[in-house]
Amino acid sequence: MEFDIRDKSTYSITTMRIMKGIAASSGIVIGKVFLYATQSLKAPRYIISDGDITQESIRFKDALSRAKEDLFALKKKTERDHVGKDLDILDTHIMMIQDPDFEDKILDGIESRLMNAECIIEDTIQLMISSLEQSQDEYLRERTMDLYDIQSRLLHQLMYIERASLTDISEEVVLVANNLLPSEVLTMNKKFIKGIVLDTGGKTSHTAILARAFEIPAVIGLSSVSQKVANSDMMIVDGNHGKVILRPNRQTIDEYKSFLEQWELHEAEMLSFNDLSARTLDGRRVELKANIEIPEEVESSVSHGAEGVGLYRSEFLFMRPGEHASEDEQFHEYSRVMKGMKDHGPVTIRTIDVGGDKMIPGLEDFDEENPILGWRAVRFCLSRPDIFKIQLRAMFRASVYGKLRIMFPMISGIEELDQVIEIVEEVKRECRRDGIAFDDRIELGSMIEVPSAALIADIIAKKVDFLSIGTNDLIQYTIAVDRGNEKIAYLYEPLHPGVLRMVKMIIDKGHEAGVPVGMCGEMAADPFYTVVLLGLGLDEFSMSPAAIPEVKRIIRSVSMDDAKALVSVIIGMDSYHDINSYVRNWMNERFEVFNYE
Repeated sequence: MEFDIRDKSTYSITTMRIMKGIAASSGIVIGKVFLYATQSLKAPRYIISDGDITQESIRFKDALSRAKEDLFALKKKTERDHVGKDLDILDTHIMMIQDPDFEDKILDGIESRLMNAECIIEDTIQLMISSLEQSQDEYLRERTMDLYDIQSRLLHQLMYIERASLTDISEEVVLVANNLLPSEVLTMNKKFIKGIVLDTGGKTSHTAILARAFEIPAVIGLSSVSQKVANSDMMIVDGNHGKVILRPNRQTIDEYKSFLEQWELHEAEMLSFNDLSARTLDGRRVELKANIEIPEEVESSVSHGAEGVGLYRSEFLFMRPGEHASEDEQFHEYSRVMKGMKDHGPVTIRTIDVGGDKMIPGLEDFDEENPILGWRAVRFCLSRPDIFKIQLRAMFRASVYGKLRIMFPMISGIEELDQVIEIVEEVKRECRRDGIAFDDRIELGSMIEVPSAALIADIIAKKVDFLSIGTNDLIQYTIAVDRGNEKIAYLYEPLHPGVLRMVKMIIDKGHEAGVPVGMCGEMAADPFYTVVLLGLGLDEFSMSPAAIPEVKRIIRSVSMDDAKALVSVIIGMDSYHDINSYVRNWMNERFEVFNYE
């Protein structure tokens, strides 16, 4: 955004302030603040008589019908305005608002409590939100925003209050708010909103996911930024480092204008790699794939040169309140991803990875002292074949739209893998019996994220078509460090000698069995580790779409001889401090690191 730094109304009215938050979407923007103060509706509360039940129920049903119409109209508009973007969030809201169980709860509440519809809606949804907020899983907690969105939509209809809109913004601004509902992000004028800054939210919130999908720089989780700015304040948003600078002085503005020029040149250079293969200087070819959570990220995967999806987390379909996603609902979502990636590579869907600290609404009725080591992932699937088989069936139906791979999380032993494969074969027989078309060549893979699986990777590899290393869990289990515990976060070290040796062992055992080995954990997305992983022999890197170009640039700039030589040195070192230092010096000697801090 262009601005005149001589105009003192745009800067330094008060002291410059720097705030750190969560880097939700990469990029840099310098612009004027548009402070969005949302109207938080409080439901009126009053008692009704027995004779008013029918009329109050009709009032609720009418509001529900109008809310549905609004959602369908919004979906039609977004499909028209954003061709190619799978805006699945609206489908999630439509499914929630059409859920007959939800409607019955409201109608039953009106009748049993003799309270008005607004009161019953607010109380019912708040109970659902409370249930989600008790989860230890960040992704599940952040689905509460979808419930707030539904509550707001229904209350506005019942109270005949027009919802605030971000569609009319007509100049380039940085949008600052306490929070944004997913529907507000979908309807805002993305041509003029150049940055997003929020008090709340996390990296897996729908707002963050949409910001990345729309490639709008965003910093969130700043606690109180919306209370510290005014409209037209100057602001710098650094989505690369999670930094926001309020009312920057002239020197800082000039510095960031230079940083912005560098970033734009860097991005242009990175995107120039999209149509090139990830091939080392001496011809070693590896595959770079995308990690995605919802279909919105397919377009970003393609635009950043992904050669398929290496990890499609399917949990989002099971996180909404009410009934679990039906077979048809799952088929619809899987199909959208398969169609979007059809000409760009295979799609690897990880079977439902919940349980433990990722609770499905309605299944929180058990207590575990150590949920991280408890009833989760494939263990949950094997104990609930009813849910597991429906998911597999939906996947098989979607396989006709492209090349599908299915991956099983947290396999700890061959017995679990044998049981899973048997259920897969059983579902295949049922599909053939029912005349359901599917690709009979679907590849099956096992995640290696448990030390016991790593130690028998050669045995597991004989029964599957590929292995995928989940470093997020593998590191925490190997070093015995809770990656969510900030007190011991310093111990979570990907270059720990034990981790390096375990990764090398997995790759070697996979290759001995003749199967490719990939990695879908965060280690694969960090350019700092790229050459090390190359030297260890990794075949496939899977990461967030935006990370692909940088990793590809590094791969294309080194030879396998160099990568192997690096690994041969560090694999014999005793200390991860020494390994980190050696790798950092090695990388700095060979690459221009884009870092302006």
